[in-house]
Amino acid sequence: MMTILYEVHNGLYVNMTNKCPCACTFCLRQTMDRIGKSDSLWLDREPTVDEVKAEFDKFDMSKYREVVFCGFGEPTERLYDIFEVCDYLKEKYNGIQIRINTNGMADLVNGKSTAPDFKNRIDTVSISLNTPDKERFYELTRCKFGIDSFDAMLKFAGEVKNYVNKVVLTTVDTTITAEEEEKCRKICEDLGVTYRIRPWED
Repeated sequence: MMTILYEVHNGLYVNMTNKCPCACTFCLRQTMDRIGKSDSLWLDREPTVDEVKAEFDKFDMSKYREVVFCGFGEPTERLYDIFEVCDYLKEKYNGIQIRINTNGMADLVNGKSTAPDFKNRIDTVSISLNTPDKERFYELTRCKFGIDSFDAMLKFAGEVKNYVNKVVLTTVDTTITAEEEEKCRKICEDLGVTYRIRPWED
């Protein structure tokens, strides 16, 4: 059985794809095949939208603070399938909170501006900022879209904040200097989004 939904803390996480435009040097996929209470997050195939919807019937949704689209891939590789699932969840579970954890490449992956389509579907967008430096960002992420992927990520963050309740850009504690963290904080202030330093997860 494929792991489509899995629990982490107080959230129910959705694993819909293993595709990703990045090959990050620090990616957890390189050293493990599971997160939290999940079994392997490597998919035999991508589940259909109907299969994902059906999985939610197996869980007591009242237990969870939010649904989070985050698995062993970049969720925006299936952005419009995700939106279909979001519409279903919002209707069935009375406006449940929904977050997406992303590398911010939605526009590049989908070949258009995607921010307006997040409205009334996603409540929180969490984007991996990683570093304040575009050259270092490319070095770390090895994104197939090249060195300008950093600017595209920031552009997306600045646009999607107009359509969702909260946009958070994150870096990982201990991986960059205090000076770099301040630069990241300034980037977020300029964009009008939240900056969060999150703990390193083994």
